[in-house]
Amino acid sequence: MKALIIQQAGLPVTPNIELVDDYPKPEPGPGDVLVKTEASALNRLDIWVGAGMPGAEEFPRISGSDGCGRIESVGEGVDENWLGKRVMMNAAIPVADKPHHERAPALPNLHMIGEFSQGCHAEYFVGPAHQLIDIGDRDPIEAAAYGLTHLTAWRMMLTRASLGAGQWVLIPGIGGGLALAALNIANHLGCRTIVTSRHQWKLDRAVELGAEHTILDTGENWSRQVRQMTSKRGVDVCVESVGGAIHDSVLGSLARGGVMVTCGTTAGVEAKTNLQRIFWNQLTIIGSTMGTMDEFRQAVALFKSGSLKPTIDKVFTPAESSEAWGRLEAGEQFGKIVLDWS
Repeated sequence: MKALIIQQAGLPVTPNIELVDDYPKPEPGPGDVLVKTEASALNRLDIWVGAGMPGAEEFPRISGSDGCGRIESVGEGVDENWLGKRVMMNAAIPVADKPHHERAPALPNLHMIGEFSQGCHAEYFVGPAHQLIDIGDRDPIEAAAYGLTHLTAWRMMLTRASLGAGQWVLIPGIGGGLALAALNIANHLGCRTIVTSRHQWKLDRAVELGAEHTILDTGENWSRQVRQMTSKRGVDVCVESVGGAIHDSVLGSLARGGVMVTCGTTAGVEAKTNLQRIFWNQLTIIGSTMGTMDEFRQAVALFKSGSLKPTIDKVFTPAESSEAWGRLEAGEQFGKIVLDWS
């Protein structure tokens, strides 16, 4: 089968991407299905995997944690009624809990398809039947673009931060898939939004998608601008995926009792924290990653109903994979980058 292979670890990842025609076609094991891929989407995780992150040290390998297609065959124990159905997959697979899991039973230990096992950037991919959702006749390009980012944002905002309708939400780094998914969900809930970016054109696009306020990030602390926009109050929730470079701005933007929920560090893992601000304002800092099948079903229900749609930056063919990866690595995208395998 055709597959996009990361030949070796290293940054930049783009030079290590190769389209091959003779990769072995996978076979579904017990409880699994074989999906003929119609579309797959890139995530920041594809870059981390290509860099050789822990858990993804074996190369060559296929990355990809967002896939949509039709089920071609099923493994032992899987109902054959699945055959022919168009499905989306939650690539976050729960595994046996680590010691002391009783302290946080709602926080599963997750292994990602495309990180710990071969992913979706190929003509076929394998996944557990219990991680799939039948999406009927929904567009496979949109489905691939929707899944992981909206699942991650849904868990961050609804489960972890307990976001309520009408609250103030700050979304730094607008333009990436996760940030745009967060804007999508915030708009759906009727929240008031502030977005930031280093690029004015991305802010202009965000306004077209419903962002209420924008801040051009020039590298200086922008928390005073947030305070001005919120009548000195600050925001209730910050959906954060940028990292250390903006940490002080985020803390300074939170209202008393505000929540920063983080799922990524695209701009650095180290941050200098103002502990006094945290305890005086009773702030909460929460980590979050991916999501459960219950959360996936809730998020995908809004996609299936047409209530939410992903923002798609550009669709590429597998033969254009170097351009696709390069666009992601350069941060040139606004929305999701999708590969069309049909």
